[in-house]
Amino acid sequence: MSLASWFRWNEPPNRISQRNPTEMVVETLMMELNWQTKQAEKQQRERENEYRKIKTGVDYGWLVSYPKQSYDISPGERLQLEDMCTKIHPSYCGPVILRFRQLIAEYEPEVQEVSRLFRSVLQEAAEKIKEEEEAKKLARQWNTKNKTSLSLITFKSRSRISPFISDIKTISEDVERDTQPTRRVWSMPEFRNAR
Repeated sequence: MSLASWFRWNEPPNRISQRNPTEMVVETLMMELNWQTKQAEKQQRERENEYRKIKTGVDYGWLVSYPKQSYDISPGERLQLEDMCTKIHPSYCGPVILRFRQLIAEYEPEVQEVSRLFRSVLQEAAEKIKEEEEAKKLARQWNTKNKTSLSLITFKSRSRISPFISDIKTISEDVERDTQPTRRVWSMPEFRNAR
């Protein structure tokens, strides 16, 4: 037995991710939140520098050093957001990110407001997913009801009885054919068998 079989040097690395789609959605959305938080913090610092520059008339921006990231979301809030992210279907991940970016660009929130904005986008997406699932459920119910009702309608339409057209020969038809039709009173309509 060779040593190469004991070690996995010969095996090609697996390129397919072993994670499920929900984990990937959570990771992607949380990465987007972290990136937007960093960007909001950077913009907030730039606004503060501009304000100081206008207020004092002197630019000390070259002298100031900022920490890498000073604002962090609390662990409890992060867990709540991750839990909300698990309810997002993978097909909605892109639209959620786009909506979040759109709101960030529109409102230019402070760093502390970014997570609340993200929460509102997740709630909006979860409600939309729930509405679509309910609509699909109703559509399925409607389709099954329609199939049964349409089958009854087609059955009824096939078995229509027409009183004036009959292929069944009766004695009364022979008798009626030999006699002259009587004139009816003016108020009553006259029905004749046209042959």
